[in-house]
Amino acid sequence: MDVKLELPIWILMQDFIPKGIAVVFQKGYYQYYKYLSMKKGNVAGLSMVLAAYVLFNRCRSYKELKQEQPSEYH
Repeated sequence: MDVKLELPIWILMQDFIPKGIAVVFQKGYYQYYKYLSMKKGNVAGLSMVLAAYVLFNRCRSYKELKQEQPSEYH
């Protein structure tokens, strides 16, 4: 409960030049092949990819989805 998340400060400290972005992708690539790469594919790996895709699209279009919610009249 005492953990303080300082996300804006962390984001401002990140390197957004092309070289910095390339380093982030390279680290992600190595982490994928270190922990998630499998010799035999299965449903769990595919479901994780699909869940990440759905979550990404949901976050990207949150404003539009929020405006389309039906309102309750009392």
